[in-house]
Amino acid sequence: VQLQACGGGLVQAGGSLRLSCAASGRAFSSYDMGWFRQAPGKEREFVAGIRWSGTSTDYADSVRGRFTISRDNAKNTVNLQMNSLKPEDTAVYYCAAGRISRPSSRSSDYPYWGQGTLVTVSS
Repeated sequence: VQLQACGGGLVQAGGSLRLSCAASGRAFSSYDMGWFRQAPGKEREFVAGIRWSGTSTDYADSVRGRFTISRDNAKNTVNLQMNSLKPEDTAVYYCAAGRISRPSSRSSDYPYWGQGTLVTVSS
């Protein structure tokens, strides 16, 4: 599966952005999906994950209650709605796919990655 993330940009603190990840290839609906981010000088970290069925999600504590992950298997897309953005949310955001059987926070569980989209939150 090939992944293409988009939707990043510059936003003021308190604002919102919606990231999308389009998947090509076969059997997208069988993949669990995740969003990760990497800020300058920091390691890549888990943001949110969703099961292939969309029935189970997981979030990092830092974004819980502000971000929402969703998917549309008919359109081969996974989205990340980001509200109440903070300067510390500034990072390159990546979508990832894997067959895991649960939403996973471990990047090693996802063999397929998109190219990343930059989110910058100004204070």
